Amino acid sequence: MDYQKLTDVMRRLSIEAGKRIMEIYNADDFEVKTKSDASPVTEADEAADALISEGLRAAFPEIALVTEEQAASHAVRADRFLIVDPLDGTKEFINRRGDFTVNIALVEAGIPTRGVVYAPARGRMFFTQADGSAVEETGDFAPNLVGQVKPIKVSSPDNSALMVVASKSHRDQATDDYIARYAVKDMKSAGSSLKFCLVATGEADLYPRVGPTMEWDTAAGHAVLSGAGGHVVRFDDHSQLAYGKQGYLNPFFIAYAPGVELRKP
Repeated sequence: MDYQKLTDVMRRLSIEAGKRIMEIYNADDFEVKTKSDASPVTEADEAADALISEGLRAAFPEIALVTEEQAASHAVRADRFLIVDPLDGTKEFINRRGDFTVNIALVEAGIPTRGVVYAPARGRMFFTQADGSAVEETGDFAPNLVGQVKPIKVSSPDNSALMVVASKSHRDQATDDYIARYAVKDMKSAGSSLKFCLVATGEADLYPRVGPTMEWDTAAGHAVLSGAGGHVVRFDDHSQLAYGKQGYLNPFFIAYAPGVELRKP
């Protein structure tokens, strides 16, 4: 596997998709439809998906592709596959809150090993380099020219004063009850896969998700967090969160910096 080529292609496609998403986001109006599972989908989701899928299939025709917006791809089973959420945080997009991301990842043997998370409205980009280490890029995000990058690393958590990040759109009592089992210094709210990235940069120590997600929601953020030294485990037994599951549905999970003393459910 040419990981440098993969890094370059994923980064470029995320930027190009982000540009198209922002064109639609900044328009006076945009179309919103309802999918069969009652979740919303916009023309930005579809445009970004088409752009990314075409680019990945052209660059890596030998690697299976799973993407949220193409139901036929959800039947794919492979030991190595690319997985895409072209616009994670559609509700944030619709409500013009800005916390949406483009997510592209590579899964190998059940583990997300490479990924990119780009938040075009926030001007933040996180990705794994060819060696798997995670960085944040700053600058103009030119598609074919990597700007200034800085390595990112998880925090050294203080279990008597943890920083916790939780969902903006999916916060519920079960999440609050679990968070209450920790000594929390402060709470942050964020949308989409940005929560993984806040743990990866050390801006938060812990991100529990007590609710359903799909693998395309989490793979890229998981890869970035792993590249920064963090972990993602199942909520129930604290075993590693695995990918390539039937239906691509995740169990509840916890993303955290090593050193956090995890509580059982």
